[in-house]
Amino acid sequence: MEKFLGQELPEESRWQFLRDNADAVEQIGYTHRFTPDELSQKKESLAEISIQINDIEVEKKEVMEDFKERLKEPSKTKSKLLENIKKGAEYIENEECVKILYHEEKMAGYYNKLGELVYSRPIMPQEMQKTVFSINRKTGTED
Repeated sequence: MEKFLGQELPEESRWQFLRDNADAVEQIGYTHRFTPDELSQKKESLAEISIQINDIEVEKKEVMEDFKERLKEPSKTKSKLLENIKKGAEYIENEECVKILYHEEKMAGYYNKLGELVYSRPIMPQEMQKTVFSINRKTGTED
C-alpha cells in the first residue's frame, strides 16, 4: 500500500483522478497531520485568539468588580433582613433606654422610647438602696 497517490498530478485534478479510480467513496473521520506552514499558521492564530481572550477577561474582571461593589450594600441589607425575618426580631445597638428598679421584685427593667420592656435583670448590690423617686413612684392610677 502506497502512502501517497496521484502526487504527480496537479492538486486541482488529483481528487477527480482518485474518485475515478476508487472502488467506493465513503464519509469517514481521520487525523490530518499539519505541514510546517499550517502549524505555523495555527500557532499565529492561537497567539491572536489568546490576546483577544485576555483582553476580554481583563474587561470582564473590571466589570465584575463594579458589579461586586454595587452588590455589596444590597447584599448586606438582604442578609440582615433575612436574619431578622428568621429570628422574628432585630437587635438594636446603642439606643437610649431608661432603667427602672423594682425593689420588691429585686429586678431592674430597661424600657425603650415606646415604653416596651426590652431587657431585665436582677438588681445588683450597689442598686439596692432606694431613692426618693422609687419610694414615691406612682402607677398613674393614684392621685
